[in-house]
Amino acid sequence: MTRHKNSLTPGWLPVAMGSLPHTDPHKAWQAILKNLAEVPGWPQLPKRAANEGVYRQFAERFPALSVVDGRLCIDRTVDLDQELSELYLAYLEYDLSYARISNERAKALALLIEGHIDVGKPLAIKSQITGPVSFGLSVVDRYQRPILYDKVMADAIAKHLRLKAAYLEQQLDRFASTIITIIEEPYMASFGSQYVSLTRAQVTTMISEVMDGIQGVRGIHCCGNTDWSLILKTPVELLSMDAYDYGRTLTDHAQGLQAFLERGGILCWGIVPAGMAAQNETVPHLVTLLEQHIERLVEQGVNRDLLLTQGMVSPSCGLGSVDIPLAEHILSLTRQVSEEMRHRYIVQEPVVNENSEQEELG
Repeated sequence: MTRHKNSLTPGWLPVAMGSLPHTDPHKAWQAILKNLAEVPGWPQLPKRAANEGVYRQFAERFPALSVVDGRLCIDRTVDLDQELSELYLAYLEYDLSYARISNERAKALALLIEGHIDVGKPLAIKSQITGPVSFGLSVVDRYQRPILYDKVMADAIAKHLRLKAAYLEQQLDRFASTIITIIEEPYMASFGSQYVSLTRAQVTTMISEVMDGIQGVRGIHCCGNTDWSLILKTPVELLSMDAYDYGRTLTDHAQGLQAFLERGGILCWGIVPAGMAAQNETVPHLVTLLEQHIERLVEQGVNRDLLLTQGMVSPSCGLGSVDIPLAEHILSLTRQVSEEMRHRYIVQEPVVNENSEQEELG
């Protein structure tokens, strides 16, 4: 597979994770284009429909899958072997039509693809996909055991999500020269505990399989503390984290982070809290907190110039669980922190998208 050339210069650009609390996809897009016009991302809207939830949205056509009491389960009354064969055939033939996401599972995405949303000329488009570890721990068999611990099903998960990621890129390719796809792995915050009994090799193999289907920028997001050295052993090119609560944890992985930045990696700092704490936050305080995290890494041997030129800004996590006014306030804070970091550290600012609305720093 020929990979796209990455033409994105990170330069403290703002970006967001996948979910928003809106039920009207047009209003969700308005909030995104107002604050994240340079790198807009299609929003997941879990409050609009259950099928837009982080796992159900990407579960379509996964072999023998059903919903029981609100939980994704494997249905043994269907022919699992036949459905697995269909998945593997699509994988071998690179048949992305198999991985299509129905409009009702991603309404905001559908509006963009069908030409109802004008994103202008962004520097990049951001997409997302549920990670294989988190997906595999959320889907269970008839004994309520996560299917991640079944070797056959674990392999199917990785191949299924690889096709989904490739399908999304194919749909978004005409909107920007660079596509960022972030693999969302919330369960990696529990890696090494009794809740996630996987080896490092199993994790890197599954995540790498999904990333191999991504031609643009390969990202990964974990909204808690995790073994960042493990994540950095994958082909990741953009590391997204909750820097507001867990920024200090990067100092334990300074050597791996330095190598990541040296090979052109992008560090996306989730410095804006994705919850009630944002109500009392200010741009100066968030910028100061971010600068403190950077200085700690410099003290551990990470190159300051790389940190200051290969960073982006985001909320610490998705915003689907907060109310709409707070979510839009968080997006505004993200944009303003981005503007301040660019003002301080980037000599040549990126070209602003024609849809963006500039406001004075609050």
